[in-house]
Amino acid sequence: MPKLPGIRKVLVLGSGPIVIGQAAEFDYSGTQACKALKEEGIEVLLLNPNPATIMTDADMADRTYIEPLTVDSVVQVFEKERPDGLIATMGGQAGLNLAVKLAEAGLLDKYGVRVLGTDVAAIRKGEDRDLFRETMREIGQPVPSSMIVTGMDQAEEALRVVGVPCVIRPAYTLGGTGGGFVNKIEDFEASLERGLLASPVHEVLVEASLYGQKEIEFEVIRDSAGNAIIVCSMENIDPMGIHTGDSIVVAPTLTLSGREYEMLRRAALDIVHGLGIRGACNVQMALKPTGDEYCVIEVNPRVSRSSALASKATGYPIARVATKIALGYNLDEIVNEITKKTMACNEPVIDYVALKLPRWPWDKFSEGQKTLGLQMKSTGEVMAIGRTFQEALGKGISSMDQKNELWGRICQSEAGGHSRDRVLEGLKAGDDTRLMWIFRALAIGISPSEVSNVTGIDRFFIERIATMVEVERELVALREGDLRQDSLTAAANCPSPSHDTGARDRASILRRAKELGLSDRRIAALWGVTEQDVREAREAARIRPVFKMVDTCAGEFEAETPYYYSTYESITEARPLDSDSRPKVVVLGGGPIRIGQGIEFDYCAVHAAWALEREGYASIIINNNPETVSTDFNTASRLYFEPLTFEHVMNVIDIEKPAGVLVGFGGQTAINLVDSLTKAGVRVLGTGPDAIDITEERGRFIALLHDLGIPAIQGTAVRTKEDALRASEIIGFPLVVRPSYVLGGRGMAIVYNRDELVQFMDEAMGENEGHDVLLDKYVLAVEAEVDVVSDGISAFVPAIIEHVERSGVHSGDSIAVIPSGRISSKAKTKIVEYSLALCRALRVKGIANIQFIVDGDTVYCLEVNPRASRTVPFVTKVTGFPIIRVATGLSLGRTLKSYGITAKCGPDPVRYAVKMPVFSWSKIPGVDPIVGPEMKSTGEVMGFGDTEDHAMLKCFDTQGIFRAGPAGALLTVADREKAQAVYVAEALSRAGWTLYATNGTAAYLEEHGIPAKRVLKFSESDNGQRGQGIHEVITQGKVQVVINIFTKGERAERDGFKIRALASSRNIPVLTCMDTSLAFAKAVASGAGSGLVALQDVLSSRVS
Repeated sequence: MPKLPGIRKVLVLGSGPIVIGQAAEFDYSGTQACKALKEEGIEVLLLNPNPATIMTDADMADRTYIEPLTVDSVVQVFEKERPDGLIATMGGQAGLNLAVKLAEAGLLDKYGVRVLGTDVAAIRKGEDRDLFRETMREIGQPVPSSMIVTGMDQAEEALRVVGVPCVIRPAYTLGGTGGGFVNKIEDFEASLERGLLASPVHEVLVEASLYGQKEIEFEVIRDSAGNAIIVCSMENIDPMGIHTGDSIVVAPTLTLSGREYEMLRRAALDIVHGLGIRGACNVQMALKPTGDEYCVIEVNPRVSRSSALASKATGYPIARVATKIALGYNLDEIVNEITKKTMACNEPVIDYVALKLPRWPWDKFSEGQKTLGLQMKSTGEVMAIGRTFQEALGKGISSMDQKNELWGRICQSEAGGHSRDRVLEGLKAGDDTRLMWIFRALAIGISPSEVSNVTGIDRFFIERIATMVEVERELVALREGDLRQDSLTAAANCPSPSHDTGARDRASILRRAKELGLSDRRIAALWGVTEQDVREAREAARIRPVFKMVDTCAGEFEAETPYYYSTYESITEARPLDSDSRPKVVVLGGGPIRIGQGIEFDYCAVHAAWALEREGYASIIINNNPETVSTDFNTASRLYFEPLTFEHVMNVIDIEKPAGVLVGFGGQTAINLVDSLTKAGVRVLGTGPDAIDITEERGRFIALLHDLGIPAIQGTAVRTKEDALRASEIIGFPLVVRPSYVLGGRGMAIVYNRDELVQFMDEAMGENEGHDVLLDKYVLAVEAEVDVVSDGISAFVPAIIEHVERSGVHSGDSIAVIPSGRISSKAKTKIVEYSLALCRALRVKGIANIQFIVDGDTVYCLEVNPRASRTVPFVTKVTGFPIIRVATGLSLGRTLKSYGITAKCGPDPVRYAVKMPVFSWSKIPGVDPIVGPEMKSTGEVMGFGDTEDHAMLKCFDTQGIFRAGPAGALLTVADREKAQAVYVAEALSRAGWTLYATNGTAAYLEEHGIPAKRVLKFSESDNGQRGQGIHEVITQGKVQVVINIFTKGERAERDGFKIRALASSRNIPVLTCMDTSLAFAKAVASGAGSGLVALQDVLSSRVS
């Protein structure tokens, strides 16, 4: 039991949906916290509306409430469960903000709930900008000159006190939301207004600019007795001016002198003491290039994104230790569960370099403003570990999992022959391409000193990148030489330098390239050969990686850390799991979180590893995402922190020699490795490679549907522009067009004419070289999908998912409902039968996701994804059916009958469940917030209800769209949708909402007896028309939601974009699909439904 008396039941606050600035790191920390609490015999309550997480599984907490993170929800939990304590520091900014609201409302005192760990007073000191500044001054810590601003009436004074350049830092926000640099006086007021709007307490800190200084972070942990240690020091490679989430970060710090390090280390410890932190804390500081002065930038008094990186980089379980401290334990009383040999009071020491690279969403948001600043824009990150900075950087680049990964982009730059001026321009741009331009600058002879001066990046890092460029030059020089394998073999066996020194030099250069982190793929591009050629050359020269342990102690103490990284040295620390008599299976993870492949796939990989252990196998995970549960120390028997590429996966397979590899649980990333792994003789478990190819190659797939008698949307596969135009004449417009072998609908679009088709094909052929482009007739109807498990002969469908939005909106951006209410019984029967037939024909062994279009009683099969999908966590939580556990067993050769499953389809659940997408539009200026065939959401929320409307209302409430009090809605609707808009307006009006509408929409509503206040479009205001304009009603807070159903046409699109952009900049939700708008209006009109319900009470069935 905990050392704190009277603590028997604890409520843990989650972080809610994944958005830019708050991602999967809080699933990792929340999961660790729940486990740590259970170890102490605590009854665990959890509040979190995110269904995609491990932490919201039914067996992670004793009572799981998938409900909105609101004061009302917490009060209901307090009333129902009567917890003794509350942990808010594992839920990111959302958890902290909610805890402060509860304290300010007196609800913690009313219900006798104690905040465990860092208390509310300390949280306020870290989050409230004024309190933070005063606290730092009290303990003698330097902060930049600044002023607290709570209203626009203080703008002039702030400008006088602080001046420009300055920084706007909103209080109580995440990911730097609303913040930014101001370099010109004329930009100050607009930036200040944005910051005030972004802050939930309408407060910003206007601070003197520290642009260009070094940014250093310390992850600190402290107990209630005042014991504190530095878990990890981290250095942002990019200087001050770029949000740490968008910067390349290394651990430990590499450029500080001993004096500088001790000065900042002492400051970090003094700060956590001064704030009274009890648990984890992240301290960020700016250091002048001269090294003699620093300023404290900010403190996060909670587990953070950096905590996840620090934990994985050092092998120190920060979230677990912080939870134990919250229960009253001191650091010297807590065993480090990773090493099992040291106590939590031992500071980690590492003898390697861990490097984080951000992953940006520009493949989805090509129109977004890519310049990096104080507001975070990346959706995820990778971590790579190497013995040197260069090796870690090279592996990090290989881990990015992009069609045009950075190495490829560097090759393109080389081919482009850019001038010196163009390269310098690229260096100054300060966007996601800066690293590419650094490589290019060094390649054309610009000195490291000049590159450092232009970018502000320490010359230490530039000089090390220069060594990578130099070895590339040497490799290119070898291109004309003898690359034969027998030559390299001779070099490896050569007894003395006098024997074939040329071959020895070639082998030496190749080894040097690998030591510096160059991938086989990169070397192949430089040599003009295949990746397999390079691999064979390495093998012939005996140039093979070894694996080192992440042990936290740098070898000073004995450790049993079960995770490893590769490097090119001589001694390996990763002995094969031969001492474990169980057969071994490798699970491929999903890599960095990005739009289209999010935390749902980490959920699947984790459950696959756990299922393997249940089946008597030793599980081995390969992944590179530091934010996730899959890369936690106790998820699998062994973890390899490596890029998910053919080269690095094969390196692990070569040493472990597993019985097989599971590729069906890591999203498209893992599926894309099937062909190369199979050719290399690796046993891919589950669905076979040929079946996977059938599902991806349109011609073969349509032929299969024809053979099975399953209706298919008229379509074809093409590879040239000319073929696409000919096909369009046969099929007719509009067409749904998309590349094959992609995820998240990447590159998918609806085209309405020849010009749009030609433009699409020009772009697709460059991105999708060697694969088909798919053309299908666009049919407007209901979409449905199933996650089906199969043993190759029989199959089982746990539930049919119905989409609220009809075809044309990507399934990941559509609202999902279980049970289905709009699909007929006859159509449901067909969905199940078609799913069984497809699984049998494809010999699916494991899991598949199948998508359908339902037009009345006619069911068309749209596509089959031979892998786990993003809906798996949702369906698992709704039905209680352990999809991944069963799918893993089936992949290993078990049958459905062995699980006692004989039915074809599961029963409808008792309660309705809704899964709703969450978007991060406001984080990326310049992006048009519209939904369509390409996925753009970053996360999701879920709600249970007695009716579909009540479940829907909870999801809208979670996103802040539903307001219980008076609210306003702005409607501007295209003519084709105005009849439907009447139903929307009528429902909102009935619920007491104030309606605003543009002239055409308002006139139509008035004709149908619904009053609306008229507002002018931007184009009308610009033309001098008098009246209240859209800008006024949005900026003055008169509307809480904008419904903009737009039409084609230059003026309409321009007006619509301005409306949507303005609303998004104010964090006002924008609905651009009539189906979504109807669902919203119905939910609002339905009123409040039943109270909250625990997931454990909802589940309808389980399989043992």
